[in-house]
Amino acid sequence: MLARKILVVEDEKILALNIRKSLQKLGYSVSETTKSGKEAIKKVAETLPHLVLIDICLAGEIDGIHVADIIQNHFHVPVVYLTECLEYKTLHKNQLSEPFSYIVKPVIERDLHYAIEMALYKHQSKKILYEEKQRLATIINSMGCAVIVTYANGSIQMMNPIAERITGWKQSEAFGKNLVEVVNLVDKDVGETIENLATDVMEAGEIFNLPENCTLITKDGKEIAIGDNVSPIRDRDGNITGAVLIFQDITKRKQTEAQLIRNAFYDGLTALPNRVLFLDRLRQTIERSKRRSDYYFAVLFLDLDGFKEINDRFGHGIGDDFLIAIARRLELCLRGGDTVARFGGDEFTVLLEDIKDITDATNVAKRIQDSLRLPVNLNGYQLSATASIGITWNFTNHDEPATLLRDADIAMYRAKRQGKATYAIF
Repeated sequence: MLARKILVVEDEKILALNIRKSLQKLGYSVSETTKSGKEAIKKVAETLPHLVLIDICLAGEIDGIHVADIIQNHFHVPVVYLTECLEYKTLHKNQLSEPFSYIVKPVIERDLHYAIEMALYKHQSKKILYEEKQRLATIINSMGCAVIVTYANGSIQMMNPIAERITGWKQSEAFGKNLVEVVNLVDKDVGETIENLATDVMEAGEIFNLPENCTLITKDGKEIAIGDNVSPIRDRDGNITGAVLIFQDITKRKQTEAQLIRNAFYDGLTALPNRVLFLDRLRQTIERSKRRSDYYFAVLFLDLDGFKEINDRFGHGIGDDFLIAIARRLELCLRGGDTVARFGGDEFTVLLEDIKDITDATNVAKRIQDSLRLPVNLNGYQLSATASIGITWNFTNHDEPATLLRDADIAMYRAKRQGKATYAIF
């Protein structure tokens, strides 16, 4: 192992020589000494010693304190001060506050050895700690999600660039603020603000997942759907020293999920509920009617009369536009709590809930017929249609949606046989 290089900066020539001899005796490398602050800085730049031993009251244009600051801050080389008596320790208490940061003249070889070894050890430890912090910061900053770290009191210690971008806060602005000041979260399912999760996590000592529909209110008031978790941070002894919030902008994922739900339960052309959603709502209505003896509902099954001729004459593009227009007409004929669905092709179904009797259903059927008779203007063509409508209601106490739809379908075909553009009751 090569001897560690020490630079001695001392303006008393005899003392400098004695210190040099002692250092060499202890196994250190001391090629030369210097008595000038400027020369010391130059030598440090040229030789990059492991440590500088410097007179705190160095004479010249630059005193020992300023020279030492330059050496430590610019070259990152540890410094041990030489001082003549303890009064200098009082005078320069900021520089000499740490143990083994100085040696009192005349120098005792044993004390010199201890001070140098401790200074080198502390410098190496700080270097390792700094490098570890830098490595950890690099990892956190390279993560593909936002990271915010808090102290034990719930105030923000650091946040990575993605957290800055999502929240709209800079780390310099957020540092020391309570987490809830920067990360304003709302649970959309209940419409309530989420309190300081960091504090809750540290008190519980366990990981908390963010609510399913968690929304972040950014610094400029924008709402962003986020997801992930908050975890307590523990030291080696298991003591909780803070919390870390990890989250991602899941807006696109939520949009995709919403689209998948729409694809599963809504008709892609008319945006009406599809067969699956209609059957589910009908099943719920049947269960509701079982709990109330006075609860009545009706199902209407509609088949457009002459739609095939429109498709054949004007093409499928016009045919699709016509179906969309019919869907909007049907919606206008119903109450807000009722359901109209596209069952397939030119077939539509209607669920009328909480009606008084079958007259309510026949009135809706008449209203639909009147609405459909009004022409639809598409590409300059005046198109109109009628519908054959079958009606059934729950006086039969059927338990299955399929059975009710079958009855309505049978009634619809009876209406077609009666000459179309009418309705029939099962």
